[in-house]
Amino acid sequence: MSTRRTTQIFCASTLYGAVTIAAALDSGAFGPADRRILLVTNNAAVPETTPPLDQAEGFERLRDRFDSVLSWNETISPLHPGGWTPRPSDLPLLQRHLRRIWDLGDDRVELALESIQVTPALAIAQLLPDAPVTVYADGLMSYGPTRNKIDPLIGGRVGRLLHLDLVPGLAPLLLAEFGAVPEAVPTEAFTRCVDELAGPAAPAAAGDGPALLLGQYLAALHLLTAAEEEELHLRMVRGAVARGHRRLVFKPHPTAPDTWSKALTEEAAALGAELTVEDRPVLAEVLYRELRPALVVGCFSTALLTAHTFYGLPVARVGTRELLERLTPFQNSNRIPLTVVDAVVPPLEDGPEDDAAIATDRLNDLVAAVGFAMQPKIRPELREPAVRHLSGPFAERTRHHFTRRRLTVLNLPGGIPLPRHPRVRGLARRALRLRRALRR
Repeated sequence: MSTRRTTQIFCASTLYGAVTIAAALDSGAFGPADRRILLVTNNAAVPETTPPLDQAEGFERLRDRFDSVLSWNETISPLHPGGWTPRPSDLPLLQRHLRRIWDLGDDRVELALESIQVTPALAIAQLLPDAPVTVYADGLMSYGPTRNKIDPLIGGRVGRLLHLDLVPGLAPLLLAEFGAVPEAVPTEAFTRCVDELAGPAAPAAAGDGPALLLGQYLAALHLLTAAEEEELHLRMVRGAVARGHRRLVFKPHPTAPDTWSKALTEEAAALGAELTVEDRPVLAEVLYRELRPALVVGCFSTALLTAHTFYGLPVARVGTRELLERLTPFQNSNRIPLTVVDAVVPPLEDGPEDDAAIATDRLNDLVAAVGFAMQPKIRPELREPAVRHLSGPFAERTRHHFTRRRLTVLNLPGGIPLPRHPRVRGLARRALRLRRALRR
């Protein structure tokens, strides 16, 4: 009697995600398999003009972890990975088709997916309905709640959440409603994989390197206008120079306008500093090894936490308070990354005296409170820690993480007390809705 093959399929859309998967494999996070497939998805708005991760510099050094590399874009061409999910009536046909073209036969399949609540991961999970799922999170969003409700037939298959231990002691909220067990990918395994991608380490002593400025292209996410984000980057330049740095390196987002880099170069020159632009499509962590920066500056990039936690580099943030105030809707999945960076990374510019890093125990309560305010229906059990935090002595220090309207709607401490009579409460709610409509 023949035994079934085991095929593990790892889905990745970024080089950062591929490095995380490689680190998890190296550390033994996945059991033995007869075949391992890396399924590459290119989620860029125009994939034809953006190279996929398997064409990125250094990927070939990670390639030997996998028996084959497949393209999800080619599999569903000419459809876009970010906009296609199979129709329920087509699932039986497509499931058989996928097993045939990927030579899966009757293999036992195991899936490792990112962002399972949205496509393409959701579509892949639907097309391989018998496969147990491991979700891996390569950024700060693992600490936040699941952004929307997931079909229990999908979410119930998730056994683990693999994540980088970016904030030691902080517990991830993602997918906990399905009992997914969080499991940290060892830091040493991740940094070893980064070393494979990087060139020679800089020989300079720590502190002698340049200040590294991280761009995120928040305008593309509609969190800022292009002009506001350019001003945010200029604040990074001014703040770094004010701290005494005369050599600056700007790492722009790959799709950010070139004009931004020119404006930063001119601003640095006017302040007596020299700014160069790192135009290679490499990970920020590769630059930490190659440049050994004296300071890393950003807004709420995950790379700020890898710099601080994994590489012991000084870090500073810019613009988190302003973004927290204007981020809409409150459920926006960028809120937890903003909250965490604002709470644990010191500001680049002078700020309030109480603007200091938050201890881990208080940070867990803060993240739980924000997580409940974001997704009260998905994580109702977080109400108790939310009330505890918002009624405690540390609430005023973190009040800027919440809006009065959201606290009022959820009847949390810090909101506007509503009358108990049902009719009066109804009038108050209508007044709040009218006020919100008038502000639009």
